[in-house]
Amino acid sequence: MSEQSPSPERRSFLTRLNAGAASVAALAMGGVAMAQVKSAPASRWEPARHDKDDWMDQIPGKHRLVFDTITEDRLKDTLLFANNFLIVNRSDYGLENKDLAVIIVVRHLSTSFGYTNEMWAKYGGSMMGRPASGDPKDAPKANAHAAPMEALAKQGVQFAVCSMATRATAGFIARAAGATPDAIFAELTANLLTNARTVPAGIVALNRAQERGYSLVSA
Repeated sequence: MSEQSPSPERRSFLTRLNAGAASVAALAMGGVAMAQVKSAPASRWEPARHDKDDWMDQIPGKHRLVFDTITEDRLKDTLLFANNFLIVNRSDYGLENKDLAVIIVVRHLSTSFGYTNEMWAKYGGSMMGRPASGDPKDAPKANAHAAPMEALAKQGVQFAVCSMATRATAGFIARAAGATPDAIFAELTANLLTNARTVPAGIVALNRAQERGYSLVSA
């Protein structure tokens, strides 16, 4: 006995049932696709690179360290810590100075210590952004930290001198000496300590150094 064909009403019901099942399946697949899109990892952020900061990558070294100094006291501590860093890496790790990339940033109130004794002898108290006292003997005639800074420079340590603070110092000296700020700025930047260079701003140099793999120490 042959089977009877489904009635029109049953065919309509089956059609709607199949269509509904197909819609549910489509929604489910769409949900899976959306979940896959949402769970895809975001692209990794990378810092922008600028040519004027490339000198930081040109310093050889397996380990990178940058120090921030903004006052004379912090500079004094930093010179001690930087020396310790070099000593211990040699004595306990068997590394050489060339294996260590070290930058000391002098900015704000420590900036003037990036200049040579000649500048200090010439401009005295104006190097610190303050007028000299009435007694000429009270005016500093030398960079009090030039010797330890030069000693570190001989071991490969680099100094980044804030250009913004240098311009402020140049303006102060210019007013006291009756010169132009641009002339004083040019003179100062031509008389930096060994392994010292001006950077646009000390705070920017700290940012760029960290983006290039230098660990930050703020004494």
